[in-house]
This record gives sequence, C-alpha cells and structure tokens, in this order.
Amino acid sequence: MTPSPRTPFDPHHAMMFIGGTPTDSAERHTVRNPFDGSLVGSVPVASSNGVRAAIDAAHRSLGVDFPLHARCALLEAIADLVEQDAESYARLIAQEGSKTIREARREPPRSATILRLCAEAGRRLTGETLPFDSRPGSENRIGYVSRFPAGVVAAIIPFNDPMALASHVIGPALAAGNALVLKPSMATPLVVLKLAAQIIDAGLPEGRLSVVTGHGSAIGDAMVSDPRVRVVTFTGGVSTGKAIASRADIKKVLMELGANTPVIVMEDADLDRAVPLIAAGAFAQAGENCLGVQRVLVHSAIYERFRARFVEHVTALKAGSSMDESTDVCAMISLQEAERVEEWIREAVLGGATLLCGGRRENAVVWPTVLENVPPGARLDCEEVYGPVVGLYRIGSLEEGISRANAVPYGLHAAIFTERLEDAFTAARRLEVGAVMVNDSTDYRLDVMPFGGTKLSGIGRMGVWSMLLELTEPKVVCFNLKDHLKAHPHLT
Repeated sequence: MTPSPRTPFDPHHAMMFIGGTPTDSAERHTVRNPFDGSLVGSVPVASSNGVRAAIDAAHRSLGVDFPLHARCALLEAIADLVEQDAESYARLIAQEGSKTIREARREPPRSATILRLCAEAGRRLTGETLPFDSRPGSENRIGYVSRFPAGVVAAIIPFNDPMALASHVIGPALAAGNALVLKPSMATPLVVLKLAAQIIDAGLPEGRLSVVTGHGSAIGDAMVSDPRVRVVTFTGGVSTGKAIASRADIKKVLMELGANTPVIVMEDADLDRAVPLIAAGAFAQAGENCLGVQRVLVHSAIYERFRARFVEHVTALKAGSSMDESTDVCAMISLQEAERVEEWIREAVLGGATLLCGGRRENAVVWPTVLENVPPGARLDCEEVYGPVVGLYRIGSLEEGISRANAVPYGLHAAIFTERLEDAFTAARRLEVGAVMVNDSTDYRLDVMPFGGTKLSGIGRMGVWSMLLELTEPKVVCFNLKDHLKAHPHLT
C-alpha cells in the first residue's frame, strides 16, 4: 500500500484513507450502476495489512488530545459542507446504489442533521454524582461517575443507506472522542469515501478516521478480532453477524441484522392513509431496506377492499433507471440479488401463492410484487426478502395478527393501522420488536430514536444518543474524605 498526495475527490480513481492518508492499492475494484452496468468509479482493495495499519493509526491517535469543543465544531462544519454539496452526493448515491434520484436527495440532508445532532449530544454527555453515604460506613465518601471514550471502534456498514449509516457511526464515534476504522460496502463505497475526504480535509486529527475498502472475507476478521478494537458495530445479515460474534472475543458488539417486518391492518383502519404508507414502506429503495414492509396482515372484514386498492396503487408504480426523475422503484443492488428475489417469488407461487401483480424481472430490476396465500415455511414467509415483494395475509382478529407478526425469528419494527387506542396499546405492548409504528409505515425512523430490535434482529441500540452511550464507558471516581472535612461539608 502506497500513500498518495491529497487531491480533490475523484470517483473514477478514489482513494481509501488509512489513518487519514489517501492510500491506493495494487488491486482495484470497479463500482458500476446496477441498472445499466455503466462505470461509476473504482476503489482500492485493501488487505488485512491495510486494516492493521488503520488500527495502528487509530490507537496512536488516542494519545493526542482532541477536545470536545473541537470535535463538535468539526462535525458542525462538515454538516455545512454536506448541505452545500448535497446534489453531488445525491447523484453519486443514485448512481452506485439502489435508490432513485428522488430517494437519494433525501440522504445528504439527513446525514447533515445526524452530524449536527451528534455535536449537540456530545455537549450533553455528562455524568452524575453518586450518593455514597446511602450505605452505612460510607459517610466519608463522595464521588461521581463520568464517561470516557471506549477507544478504537470498528464499523462495518451495508449498501442501502451508505451516507446516513456512515454518519451514524462517524458522528457518535468522533463526538465521544473515539477513533474509528470504517468499512463500507464494496457495492456503495464512493459516497462514504467522498464524505471521509471532506471530514479529513476539514482538519480531523491524524488517525481519528480510517475508511478501508475491501472484501469482508479478506479484511473483516482483521477488523473485528484485533484486541485494540474495543467496540464493533455491524449492520448486515444474520450469518455474517454470527461470524463476527464468534471472532470478536471480549469486546462490545452492536448489531442490526435485518427483519421480516409485519404490518397489521385492522377493520377500522383509514385505508386512504394505510395504502400509500404501506406501499412506500415496501417498495422504497427497491425494497432493500431492513425496515421495509414484508408481511401485511389484514383483517378479513376489509381484506378484499384493501387488496384491490393496494394492488391498484402498486401497479401504478414505475420501475426503471435510478436517474429518471419519474422512477419509483429502481434496480436492486446487483443482478444476483434480483435473481435471488425472483427465485423466492417462483418458490412461493409453486407452493400455492397467488401472484397479484409484479413478479417480473428485467436484469436487476424487479417489478413491485404483491402475493397472497404465501405458504407457511416459504422463504418469503419466514425469512428476510430484502427486495420489492410483499405478502398479504388474512387475519380474523388482533390476537391472530399479533401472533402471526411474532411468529418469525426477527423483531426490528412493526406497525398497526387502527383508529382504536386500545388496539394500538395492545399491539405496542405485545409485539416483540424494537419499535411499533401506529398508523405509519414500519420504515419510519427518527435519527435520535434508539434503533435496534429483538431476537435475530440484533444486539444493542443505535441512533445518536444510544450510540454515544454505547461508544463510551462509565468511570466511577470516589474520594474517601478525612473526618474534619466530613464535619464541614461546605468545604467539599
């Protein structure tokens, strides 16, 4: 690996950053638009040696003071730069990923907001005093608990929200005073490298941020197993999450591992609101969204009416190029993923499911698909499809809806559409998930929310404030006072 001079960001020969230094490699990876295969750019392919160099730099950087006011000022300055360059970021997101240009335009402002929220939250990361005299014999003691940086953080993020998810680890890690080694998806590395270039050029101290591009099979183990890494954050699939957990050894591990997201639609639901929100939750980002709607559990009293309106709405969605302003559903991230989803649809239909619309694939584009009567045990029924496919299910009661919603091994988000407050509270209490949305899509997320799930959906909580707490450690300080100070507490 040979460092090169710092230059303006060039997606066609992008550099990774080892300890803040732009770095190339002998092997490079091409990034292509999944819709038409056109070249978007290229990035270096790191080896485990590059990861170790990044961790070396991160570990060294922790010995150099980087005060809170400087960290927060930097995050706010980067947020300004992101907003100024928002259209450039959006076009890069749409070209390399699975978002339409209209969807991509929402991500840079969101990232800027996340960075500002992290700066604000960093200033509020305070401690508390402890009542040591609550125990007999400790009357002489006084003290407090404060929080200090966890140290070196390793983060692995997926392709579906590359800029926002990068901001969700960069912002809290830097605000809390840590050093971060980040691996983006090789499907969407360019926007993350562009963001890193702006952060480093804005004056981030050397070593505090490395972005290493490479294949997980080659560099993942070096990232998560190094004993100098104190926290690992990962967003991705369950099988990779299990592998990371087995290699991480004794360190904190935070994971968001996906879902099979249910929506319950009760007989009193407002369908004018429910239909478009559920469709948006199912088919945005070509369905490649861990919060995307996958199972819609509809009360039998309104099932036919909901089905007709939902299919009509979905059929009107336009599939096509991500750069076309009129496209609603663009190509999935790769041809292989589109072929996998097509196979899952075929399996369900052969098992007895009825195809209501969609089911068509052209290269990496899968048309928005709605099925009913998906057989129990089919992959579309019990696993995460991560594609533009929804199954409709008939239920006879709220009790049945909750039971079927909970019947999968995931528990990230769920939703219920109802006008009855009692039903909403019942669902909120009994659904086994990290968040319940009432009269809204499951893919709603506020970036200050504690974000995460139960069961196979993950460990820990992400989100601005939750990540700040996860990326710091509490430290107790206790003073054993002399008797004459105890007699004059005003002296303390």
